[in-house]
Amino acid sequence: MKAEAIMTKDPVCCLPNDTAERAARLMKDNDCGCIPVVEQLQTRKLLGVITDRDIALRGVANGRGADTHVRELMSTGVSCCSPGSDVADAERIMARHQVRRVPVTDDAGSCVGIIAQADLARRAGREVSDAEVGRIVERISQPTDGARAEMHVEPGPSAT
Repeated sequence: MKAEAIMTKDPVCCLPNDTAERAARLMKDNDCGCIPVVEQLQTRKLLGVITDRDIALRGVANGRGADTHVRELMSTGVSCCSPGSDVADAERIMARHQVRRVPVTDDAGSCVGIIAQADLARRAGREVSDAEVGRIVERISQPTDGARAEMHVEPGPSAT
């Protein structure tokens, strides 16, 4: 299956000069935790992403206010996939880089979509249980260096 089949198409984007408050408001209004940061809204050339975690840890935790520019908080050097990439490629990117979302860019580097962990779990339009989503998220989130945190997880109801 191709990335374009499961990605959220044309995600809301922000600009580097936007404020952290604007990015947070976009996240709230669009029920998401990651906003692609683009050069211009018309071309949507991807520069990076800003996440709720970026705002909390790079912003608020360092005493930075709501008026801080996105360019000062965003993550750059983001790994992407193309609309024609296999969804397994997006899953590998998430696992390798320990990220929960992968932007989808076209040949010009324009952001045309985004894939989240839940999209991978629910690919092909099949309904899956929250427990199955949790197992997929856990697999993607495992440390790549072989070190595993000790954690007890109660088994959820099985999907039937």
